[in-house]
Amino acid sequence: MDRLDALKSIAAQAIRGELSFPTNVDATLKLQRALSDPECHADAAARLVQAEPLLAARTVAIANSVTYNRAGNDVTNVRAAVQRVGFRTLGALAASVIVRQLSSEITDPALRARADQLWRHSAHVAALAQVIARRVSFVDPETAMFAGIVHEVGGFYLLSRAHEYPGLLEGGAEDWLEHGEVAIGRGVLLKLGVPAPVMGAIEAMWNGLRALPPETLGDTLLLANDLSPEPSPLLERPGATTAQAAATIDFAVGDGTLARIMEESAEEVYSLTSALL
Repeated sequence: MDRLDALKSIAAQAIRGELSFPTNVDATLKLQRALSDPECHADAAARLVQAEPLLAARTVAIANSVTYNRAGNDVTNVRAAVQRVGFRTLGALAASVIVRQLSSEITDPALRARADQLWRHSAHVAALAQVIARRVSFVDPETAMFAGIVHEVGGFYLLSRAHEYPGLLEGGAEDWLEHGEVAIGRGVLLKLGVPAPVMGAIEAMWNGLRALPPETLGDTLLLANDLSPEPSPLLERPGATTAQAAATIDFAVGDGTLARIMEESAEEVYSLTSALL
């Protein structure tokens, strides 16, 4: 099977819902569904989180980040961290664990490096989206962070399957954009039960259409993607904003500007990114 046929085959499987996940992803999906149950209370959530060490560590780290710990009082246990960040942030953190688990079985060094870079990119986008949502577009910041975490999930899935098809990633961005990104991304997002507003925002990112200043969740995600200092290793979208051009993006926001807001929020972005990583 040649490279393009392999890409189309993976995409067709994703469309049909025939996705091959590592076993630990299924376990975390069950945990995510349990956390989203309205009957799940803080004590039960803390016990569930403690059963997943990576999620437990990430929850405490986020709870102690500048965004969630403005008083400077660090928490040292999962229960206190769960109470501080809330269930919506907890859902986003569970998604971050799932995204990382998708590439957990990659052993090829080159693929591993790409997966690590893709996660650094996703963490930066998630942190930037959270701050932009709260201070610029005024959409829900927790949903924006969640969208940033999962916006490249199709890419993680592709990397997890690449060892089965030598040469799969040797083509240009056009092949991924035309035959893989949307079909695979949509299939994995549906499997993860991603809410419709987040799906819509990621679809808007795929279409590349946005307003400046950002008004919607999709606008917020696109701007965060452009401003990320860590690019995606999978593609350079035709007509995409270059790093040099992104550095010049600025506009008025109330009595200030985007540049000033991002400068003021640099510590928050760094703290959130570090916690996710």
